[in-house]
Amino acid sequence: MASLRALECLVAVADSGSITQAARLLHSSQPAVSHQLAALERETRTILVRREARGVTLTPAGRAAVADARRAVEAAASAVRSARAVGEAVGGVLRVACAQSLSVSLLAPVIRQWHRRYPEVAITLRESTVTNEILGFIDSDEVDVVLVSAPVPDRFTTTAVADEEIVLTAPTGHRLVRQPTVRIHDLDGVPLVHFAPDNALSIWLDRSLTRAGVRPEPVMRTSVTTAAPQLAAAGLGVAVSPVSAVSAGFPGAVRSFSPRWVRQLVAVTPAAPDPLAARFIDDLRTRGVRVPSDVRTQLAANDSPTRKTRTPT
Repeated sequence: MASLRALECLVAVADSGSITQAARLLHSSQPAVSHQLAALERETRTILVRREARGVTLTPAGRAAVADARRAVEAAASAVRSARAVGEAVGGVLRVACAQSLSVSLLAPVIRQWHRRYPEVAITLRESTVTNEILGFIDSDEVDVVLVSAPVPDRFTTTAVADEEIVLTAPTGHRLVRQPTVRIHDLDGVPLVHFAPDNALSIWLDRSLTRAGVRPEPVMRTSVTTAAPQLAAAGLGVAVSPVSAVSAGFPGAVRSFSPRWVRQLVAVTPAAPDPLAARFIDDLRTRGVRVPSDVRTQLAANDSPTRKTRTPT
């Protein structure tokens, strides 16, 4: 197969009309260029250039070959530029997947920032409520970075991105939000807007409550993470969810638990992140989880300086 260097020599000769000038353009020597042309003629089994008194001209076969040779040289240069851009984290494609509730609260601000700062980087996003499905995207090489809550299997490389608070949402005036503090044990026997089995939060919440010896009474289930707080605010019960599920303008009450309840969010990659993924993960860590100002105000109003943090495992 013809070497890229031989094709570069053919293009340079076509552009300059001289082997000597082609050698200068390629920072090479005249014999070296002649050697590459000879090798290309052996490969094509035909004469590609004619040496004349006024310089070098292409034969019909040479003219036919130079068009494809030019495309090959440009494609090779483009491949180098693309690889360099990804290596320098300023270009390429970054494929991201995340738990459904994290799209707006965690990813959106960073993706918006990248659209402005790195316009040559194309970011694709996939969402799911099923942790195993999201991690499967990594196994099948469909995505480069996954954002989920810890823990994840040891076969993956994980980077801590943020701690996200787990909160109680309820109708305004509900007896639990009128208490000085809300503890996880206060949920025992309380009507609960729960998550459907196809949402990974369902299993996670059941395990957390069972470990605490708490048995609320599920009154309905939803697959959509952000729907649970809204249904609670509508008077169907209370909900326990990540704060990322509580949208701006939330019509109900939002309270922290005492002790404060958090989960760790991690970025998952199949191995050590490449430069593009590493820069994206660093920006996620810097930004953290965005909490709407009105939700933040509610939580701060009921926050106690003595409240400690607990992270259920």
